[in-house]
Amino acid sequence: MVEKLVGDIPDKACVPAYNASFEKTILSQRADWFPEHCRALEKIIDNLRDLAAPFRSRDVNRWEMKGSYSQKMVLPALIPGMGYAGIEISDGGMAMKGYFRMCEAQDPAEMETVRKALLAYCRMDTLGMVRLYEKLKEMGC
Repeated sequence: MVEKLVGDIPDKACVPAYNASFEKTILSQRADWFPEHCRALEKIIDNLRDLAAPFRSRDVNRWEMKGSYSQKMVLPALIPGMGYAGIEISDGGMAMKGYFRMCEAQDPAEMETVRKALLAYCRMDTLGMVRLYEKLKEMGC
């Protein structure tokens, strides 16, 4: 996975993340585990841009967010019609549990069901970041 990551992300690419501190922690751990990729992972870390920053600092705030800067609250507040309601896996905790359930599953049908639910969650996270980036740009942030 680390080889794929460092192979696919160019050295000077802007790498968007939502709540980038988590990604920085994970990437730093991987740099420790895979010293041969340490420099490439450090470049990715240096190029992370946190899309949560304007919400965390309250530079952008809506009452619908209820004081939270979680993407789960921000997305439907800023992009009407978008959100995690109605998808089977709707937050990171559920995603982690689903991943472990998928890894432990013996039944291929169960494995595929969980896999599809995880992909739907990841698709919403990714599309949500794209839409939030576009909205922030539109707002001049």
